[in-house]
Amino acid sequence: MHIYVNGRNIEITEAIKAYVKEKMGKVANHYDQIQGIEVVLSVIKNPSASGKHVAEVTCKMNTGVVRCEEAADSMYESIDLLADKLGRQVQKFKDKTLGSDKASIRLENLVEETEEAEE
Repeated sequence: MHIYVNGRNIEITEAIKAYVKEKMGKVANHYDQIQGIEVVLSVIKNPSASGKHVAEVTCKMNTGVVRCEEAADSMYESIDLLADKLGRQVQKFKDKTLGSDKASIRLENLVEETEEAEE
């Protein structure tokens, strides 16, 4: 799995790149079907805008794509918020993809164990 980091109106330093890869790597550990993560970091030059540092991510998986965006006053804060949001969305996508099969297998095992215990 590859993590690509690009910048708009900002020079991407090695420290920012390493921080993004660390945070997005933790999200990638949740689901093994992730093929690639593309992160775009940008700065809004308008002085009256709030949340000038914007981080966007596109997470490509075998069965679909998850995309999210966060803005904050500092780049590191926007990356943190983005990693949390992406983690929640990937978990939701994973649960939808697996469907109720996972829950029914657990319930079947539970029913079988209780039936054996009763006998």
